[in-house]
Amino acid sequence: MNNEMAYLLGMITGNGEIQRGTISTTVSIDIPHKKLETEFQKDVGIYVKASITDIRQILEPLLGTSLKFIQNANISILSFTKDNEDYLIREIMRYIGNAISSESIRISSEVFRFTMDERRQFVKGFADVTGYIRRSNYAFKEPNYRVYFEIPHNWGLVIDFCNLLKSIDIPVQNIDWAHPNMRDGNLKKYNQGKPDFWKKEHQIKVWAVEYQPIGFAVIHKQEALDYFSEKQKTFLETQRNKKYSEITHRYYWQMNGKKRKEKPIHPRENDDFIPEEIRGKHYNSWSEIAFDLGYNRES
Repeated sequence: MNNEMAYLLGMITGNGEIQRGTISTTVSIDIPHKKLETEFQKDVGIYVKASITDIRQILEPLLGTSLKFIQNANISILSFTKDNEDYLIREIMRYIGNAISSESIRISSEVFRFTMDERRQFVKGFADVTGYIRRSNYAFKEPNYRVYFEIPHNWGLVIDFCNLLKSIDIPVQNIDWAHPNMRDGNLKKYNQGKPDFWKKEHQIKVWAVEYQPIGFAVIHKQEALDYFSEKQKTFLETQRNKKYSEITHRYYWQMNGKKRKEKPIHPRENDDFIPEEIRGKHYNSWSEIAFDLGYNRES
């Protein structure tokens, strides 16, 4: 293992697709563009193209082949093809357990045994294809900015990634679960005739200042992270008169538990979309779901 391979595995795990043929395998990695312009009114497409140059320099020596690059309005796609018997392909398939897309991939237990630097690179690769930060990503009020990581329909991958963040000492501030108690906790959408409104992507949220030491390889994301992290850090240390980490560096199990407001029972709590181990249960907070699925003090 090395940092380059760890970064590649993070990208594939976060937003990759594997197409297995009889002779060769094609690996595609999607890099979504949330907006056409960056937070600073610059063209995202130009920034991503510049970032791809840097990513190619990281990955192509590892791959031993060139990365193909396609860019559309809302997404950029990196891909490469190699023989099925190629050592790199066999290693990729071993680490992802022969999954074919990020909707079924789990983070291998071997990743948790990588060196600290390799785990940080895996997280960076994962973040480049699932993470973003913008001004609206704040908690309660500005400048409590956060990085969001979006994971569609893969409950296990959410827990895996949270535990990987924990292994490099980055706390999760919140998880916006695709669960009826979280996304439609007051039954507003259900009563409007939208019973499946809550079936969206999961969002893992991390304070910007906590994620900043890892960063992004995608340039416009890194610029936004630096800008919003410094805003948050300055505010916390001048207005709260404390070192920022005293406020942000806390796991949910280290915080004084406030009594949660009781949510009404949602008719879809037993939906098949919900994992069997928590299906039929009622939840009042994101952390209760995280605990039951395996992100907790003991994980």
